[in-house]
Amino acid sequence: MKKKGLIYGAVGGIGEATARLLADAGWELHLTGRDESAVRALAEEIGASHTTGGLEDEGFFNQVVEDAGDSLDGLVYAIGTINLKPLKRLTVSDFESDFRVNAMGAALAVQSAEKALKNGAADTSSVVLYSSIAATQGFGFHASIGMAKAAVSGLVISLAAELSPEIRVNAIAPSLTDTPLAEPMTRNSQMAKSIADLHPLPRLGRPEEVAALTSFLLSDESGWMTGQTIGIDGGRSTLRVKG
Repeated sequence: MKKKGLIYGAVGGIGEATARLLADAGWELHLTGRDESAVRALAEEIGASHTTGGLEDEGFFNQVVEDAGDSLDGLVYAIGTINLKPLKRLTVSDFESDFRVNAMGAALAVQSAEKALKNGAADTSSVVLYSSIAATQGFGFHASIGMAKAAVSGLVISLAAELSPEIRVNAIAPSLTDTPLAEPMTRNSQMAKSIADLHPLPRLGRPEEVAALTSFLLSDESGWMTGQTIGIDGGRSTLRVKG
């Protein structure tokens, strides 16, 4: 029997790489995205269903789950922000937006899908969220996004405890990955190289690498893993470049 999965933020970057990988592995998928033409095109290409919209749309999460069906084996929340400003320039709106998109949105996505995840065909369904290296490493200009991503890691251990054993909940904490979201930092080749060289493995992450770990966390092979935030960061969170 095919596994059924729901991917929030399925167009571009990690979400799309994950959708393509899971589709190749035989998953039946439901995708979400803001861009109607882009999400429809991807859904048609990989044989998935889709819902268009965003967090600000009233009833968005309930509508997505209704469209996805009453049974799910996996949920991926790949919606996020990269908002880098000095503290003195951060506004209440910045803090609220980063928290709402990264942490509260993830919580509401799982809340809406809890029943469907418990109805999944697998013995245990799996949720994958995304934190960041910025949640545990101190970087300048990361106050808002670091705080929001740290909240995701806190959410993971809370949900993993509450929803076990029917639903496993884990997170991935990448360093800078070459995605459309990161383009403001990666479009300048010199800046991209400078950031890459800060990693013991001196390059930026690739969406396909994060997608591969996502796929593993959704699979039965990770069936004894829950409540974890796993780094995929070129060694930056634990190692220091020689020098």
